[in-house]
Amino acid sequence: MQLTMKSRQLEEGGHTALRKLPTIIGMLILIFFFLLPIVRLILMSFTSGESLSVSAYSEVLRESVTWKTLWNTIYIVLGSTVLSMILGITMAAMMAYTDVRGKSVMQLFIYLPFIIPSYITTLAWVQFFSSSGPLGRLPEWLMPNLYSVGGIIFVLGISHYPLVYLMTVQVFRRIPRDAELAAMVSGASRISTWRKVILPMALPGICSGGLLAFLSNLDNFGVPAFLGIPANIRVLSTYIYEQVIGYGPSAFSRAAVLSVLLGIVAAAATLIQVWLLRRSKVAETTVPDNEPRIQLRPSRRKILQTVLWIFLLSTSLVPFLAMGTVSLVQAYGIDLTWENLSLENYRYILFEDEKVIRSLNNSLLLGLITAFVCLIFGTIFAYYRSHRQGRFPKILEAIITMPYALPGTVLALCIILMWMQPLPGWYPGVYGTPAILLIAYITRFFVLQFRGSYTAFSQLDARMEEAARTNGANLITRWRQILLPLILPGVLSGALLVLLTSLTELTVSSMLWSSGAETVGVIIFSFEQAGYSTYSTAYSSLIVLAILLGGIAYLVLQRKWSQRGKKA
Repeated sequence: MQLTMKSRQLEEGGHTALRKLPTIIGMLILIFFFLLPIVRLILMSFTSGESLSVSAYSEVLRESVTWKTLWNTIYIVLGSTVLSMILGITMAAMMAYTDVRGKSVMQLFIYLPFIIPSYITTLAWVQFFSSSGPLGRLPEWLMPNLYSVGGIIFVLGISHYPLVYLMTVQVFRRIPRDAELAAMVSGASRISTWRKVILPMALPGICSGGLLAFLSNLDNFGVPAFLGIPANIRVLSTYIYEQVIGYGPSAFSRAAVLSVLLGIVAAAATLIQVWLLRRSKVAETTVPDNEPRIQLRPSRRKILQTVLWIFLLSTSLVPFLAMGTVSLVQAYGIDLTWENLSLENYRYILFEDEKVIRSLNNSLLLGLITAFVCLIFGTIFAYYRSHRQGRFPKILEAIITMPYALPGTVLALCIILMWMQPLPGWYPGVYGTPAILLIAYITRFFVLQFRGSYTAFSQLDARMEEAARTNGANLITRWRQILLPLILPGVLSGALLVLLTSLTELTVSSMLWSSGAETVGVIIFSFEQAGYSTYSTAYSSLIVLAILLGGIAYLVLQRKWSQRGKKA
């Protein structure tokens, strides 16, 4: 009897171990791909030769260029974040509370600077203010110099204010209308009501949007590279890039130290946000109130609409049109006239330069594989996370979030240090090949797919799957007949975001690309650095057109899917 019980216990223990085996394997994979590279980076910053040392820190921190670069980084990131917050909060207030017409169309123009890659946005602004652009005939003293600290702040602020808008507009709509009315009935003016009631209650959205803008500005490589490197203005992201591509005996150790400094700045911003949120007391309604709260007079509404459209067109559309027109001139710097217009730049990049076609193929292949891998495994992990509560799943979620939270140059260095020798004695040979780009893309953008899939799962009623399980449906049947049809729109949205982000990525690619493995962003960056601005603008114009056509196709498919769901 005792032997039977013991054998039964062993058998049950074996079944339990087998059930936990996939979770254990998944945890080890996440640690290896997502956490271990960060640990390797930190260890490298304390490595000198073959021993642990702080010599790299003392060397880097003694140099005046380090402190100047750190000051440039903080000044530029804070300035651009303030600009993003001013623009984002103002636009959110207009869209949430006033009765201006055409809000849905306006929102498309608000998101455009963020949808388009920032390095392409930079090219658009450069061409807008160039001698060949629409303002080329203005006196030189009236033309702003984008190749300056102020120029970098301006382009970064314009590129990332949609993040603040996105996080703030719904918070404004969720603030109870009664709180605002009670303050005004008590004698408070509209300005006092905004200062004492609305803004404090909107603090969570404002802080979240401000943090996203801050981290995006801190992470951005394209804008400071395009505008700062020619003007010898360094920030930490470009300084890390210079260290890595410069090689040398201590290049990786120095770059690791700078990466730790960049990570400290990002962590400090996150802690400040947490502190601000703890001090705020917020009471929100559960359902957004989309009805306008400020009824404007027709004359004032027309003035406000005119001002908004001038701002949106001048920041979202006109620079890209200027970039497109400059790409049609025969040579950079000549006047934009009918005689100087030509398609020669497009003919060259499409039919003569083999690197352009190769970069398109590389980016498309890397993007598709990244999207597919993230789609499968990100959705599986989202399913696991939606069915498991507790500390362990939250730790796993934090691990996959780390590579995306890190600045791109820091992650690229993590990938380099990890995959030159992942384990002692194992040299997989992926460094200097497209494979390392694929690993970096999957590691960085995995969380985007997870978020999209997890949101889709969180909107499902758990009783539906439970009822199917009770009726004898196995896991495959439940996925095929119940889960997949319901979560497909959210899952595909995450996959599309991963695909578009991978296609136009520059920050990570700039440090990991090799000959034959060029990407779209790398080729555009190379054209601009070499002085071939007409080629870079022509290539960028094609990418913008492809993104817009892809966005329109996605909206059409999404509308058809929703109509199909209503009919069903």
